Amino acid sequence: MTQTEIGSTTDAANNDPALSVRDLWKVFGPKSDKVVGTADAELSRAELKEKTGCVVGVKDVSFDVAPGEVFVVMGLSGSGKSTLVRCLTRLIEPTSGSVVLDGEDVTAASESKLRDLRRTHVSMVFQHFGLLPHRQVIDNIAFGLEVRGMSRQERRDKAQEMVDLVGLSKYEQSYPDQLSGGMQQRVGLARALAVDPTLMLFDEPFSALDPLIRRDMQNEVIRLHHEVGKTMVFITHDLHEALKLGDRILIMRDGEIVQVGSPADIVARPADDYVRDFVADVPKSHVLTLRYLCRPPSDGEAQDGPVLQAEEIVRDAAQAVLAAQGPVRVFDGEKFLGIVDDEDILRVVVAEESSS
Repeated sequence: MTQTEIGSTTDAANNDPALSVRDLWKVFGPKSDKVVGTADAELSRAELKEKTGCVVGVKDVSFDVAPGEVFVVMGLSGSGKSTLVRCLTRLIEPTSGSVVLDGEDVTAASESKLRDLRRTHVSMVFQHFGLLPHRQVIDNIAFGLEVRGMSRQERRDKAQEMVDLVGLSKYEQSYPDQLSGGMQQRVGLARALAVDPTLMLFDEPFSALDPLIRRDMQNEVIRLHHEVGKTMVFITHDLHEALKLGDRILIMRDGEIVQVGSPADIVARPADDYVRDFVADVPKSHVLTLRYLCRPPSDGEAQDGPVLQAEEIVRDAAQAVLAAQGPVRVFDGEKFLGIVDDEDILRVVVAEESSS
């Protein structure tokens, strides 16, 4: 994928990005700053390690995140995704490149400006909740506001709003060790939201949770996003989590971008065998939209009849299509894209059943 394609979603929407990352590198090791821009930068990870002793964590990564978007970065262990998210706020210092957050150049910020950006613009939610064990839930949630110097009553009032928002009412006076893992992570979410950040960063926050609790927390993130509309960058190694949460997904391997696209893009048009293997077991009817199934009508087809929108998920649209007397017309807003009929729907469903 070209750099133009990487940034095209935001540009097309005529919006300044909430987060813009350009040509970002992180190289670990001796004289790491001498690698970028040389022939050594083109070596594989193993070759570079053998020749220079350096290891590339993030390699020439560029992307934009639109305001209010849930942008998921995924990859296997060692792909560079956690290094990337830490470079965004300079918890790990990038070797080169730029990170611009809400118009502020993070990579050029002074130490005082960087502290201000971290306190007022960014919240992070980690796998390990990092709650203060000696503080009650309400005071854990209010901690970031306390650091900002907000008065006790103001921060208590704000923290109570967050308690109610994440479903922790009646647990305000509890201590972290009195809560389940899922409830502790809700405290982490509430604490992150309390400071009203521009950007929320999630670094595999649900990896340590049991599957049922993990699913509940994924649903909670979706609900909270619908309610508060925050821009989110979510790191995960779990494809199903990425497909469930992401408006767009960036897939990494060995520190590099392999593909960026919507969940349906990733499933319908995998960039290479690496991505194709990732999505091989995904139920396509749960992810693909009618945009990927519709086709031009033959003569006499689709003159009238039902209309569905292009972003309708195949699974959700199946009943309407199968019940129709003829083809269903697919529109993108007011623009006619094509038609789908019961054979188009069944082709996807049958393919799923035969592969399961």
